[in-house]
Amino acid sequence: MSGVLGLLFVFTQLQYILLAIVLAYVLAPAQRMLERHTSATTAAFTLISLSVFVFFIPVAYLLTVAIQQGLELLTALQEGGLSLDIVQDRLEAIGYVIDFDLLYATYQAPIATGLQRLATGAVTIVGGLPGVLIGLTVTVFVLFALLRDREQFVTWLKSIVPLSDRVERELIRELDVLMWASVIGNVAVAGVQAVLLGIGLALVGMPGAVFLTVATFVLTLLPLVGAFGVWLPVSGYLFAIGRPATAILFFAYGSVVSASDLYLRPAIINRSGAINVATIVVGIFGGVVLFGAIGLFVGPVILGGSKVVLDLFVQERADSIVG
Repeated sequence: MSGVLGLLFVFTQLQYILLAIVLAYVLAPAQRMLERHTSATTAAFTLISLSVFVFFIPVAYLLTVAIQQGLELLTALQEGGLSLDIVQDRLEAIGYVIDFDLLYATYQAPIATGLQRLATGAVTIVGGLPGVLIGLTVTVFVLFALLRDREQFVTWLKSIVPLSDRVERELIRELDVLMWASVIGNVAVAGVQAVLLGIGLALVGMPGAVFLTVATFVLTLLPLVGAFGVWLPVSGYLFAIGRPATAILFFAYGSVVSASDLYLRPAIINRSGAINVATIVVGIFGGVVLFGAIGLFVGPVILGGSKVVLDLFVQERADSIVG
């Protein structure tokens, strides 16, 4: 009975615990380095403090600005602040006739519904801030425990998992590859491409540049979409408003940013057995549905890890039959 209650307690804060596990994996090398010069407790406290001031506060500010810009763009579009007459005239000049007023009248109901849901979601987020703060507090304490007592935790985990030493070593190795490819590799590639494209957006004076930069980061996590999903529409927009030279330059710049994926990904994910495209896509969407934003990172790991466990189980069973 107590075990069931314990699992229920864990499930109530599961996404924040998963966030702590991801952060512990990322910070583990730095923790080991600091432990050469100080105690495990001091090292963990130092790392968490630095992470809050160097990473979490800037990211929180960036997301706040991005959400604000996104809402401002939607509000301006709804109220007519972003006039589409210039775009319409430009398209007509090159032979494309599009009646934006008719389009808006046709899709006014779904647009209004979408904006209403967005506003409701924003209110829900603001109203749920106390729960988020509680969850982040859980993340901090779990992260501290994982960094300080990681060796004891791994030893305990091995003792309760009924696997042979060989299978345990193989499972840990495969999970390490998955974590590296999903958490370190994909995030690093997405971050570099988002920053590069964000610089270009700022240089061409694109409204909502921070919002579009964050959108680039999210889309680049999806290997079938990438930064292409942002720079191509922006290039079309620049061309439509009468800035063809800027549009062509930005198109070329965006192409280079997307092409950098071919060089960045092998350079960062330099281990064998990287996650395939299907696992990444299904893992990301399934992870977001189940775990929220943290599912972007842990979804592919969980799905890929499930396949690894099944493969090792089949292999272990086959070896036992042969033996």
